[in-house]
Amino acid sequence: MTPLRLNGSLRVAIPSPSRGTASGRAEPVPRRLLGPLEQRLADRVHTEQTAHRARAYRHVLRGFTLVELLVVMAILATLLSIAAPRYFGAVEHARENALRQSLAVMRDNIDKFYADTGRYPDDLAELVRRRYLRAPPVDPYTDSSESWIFVPPPAAADGRAAPGRVYDVRSGAPGKTRGGTELSAL
Repeated sequence: MTPLRLNGSLRVAIPSPSRGTASGRAEPVPRRLLGPLEQRLADRVHTEQTAHRARAYRHVLRGFTLVELLVVMAILATLLSIAAPRYFGAVEHARENALRQSLAVMRDNIDKFYADTGRYPDDLAELVRRRYLRAPPVDPYTDSSESWIFVPPPAAADGRAAPGRVYDVRSGAPGKTRGGTELSAL
């Protein structure tokens, strides 16, 4: 008896000593040499193999398991818990720096206006009209250019106040900086 290999995987022993090899290994038998019973067996094996491959392929296309999704979610949560505080701290630091820069630019231009005209401006719009500023800066904490608090000029030694109404500018935003200083005291 020589082993018969059908479709590469099923081995059936049939009495046919002429189809075996010298080493005793089975070789594929052409379909035309099989009898009707063997052909039906080969068709059935082929159908079962195809069905098995289709089931395996559907299993691959099904998606992720719940455990896989939970592991990914845990990894993402860990990464976010590390990155989020740094991100929000950087945003707060950037706001604080933007406020300090806006105040420094306005104060510098108020001083330039006073040096050129001998008086302080009445409001920020006068600085814009005279082209000391392109536009009134926006307070990064209130997102408004109308929330600035104007400090009037101090009285001189003789008791008279310098002309104008804007000697200094402060933020109108409530709250404190990261260092604990009031935003209105910057």
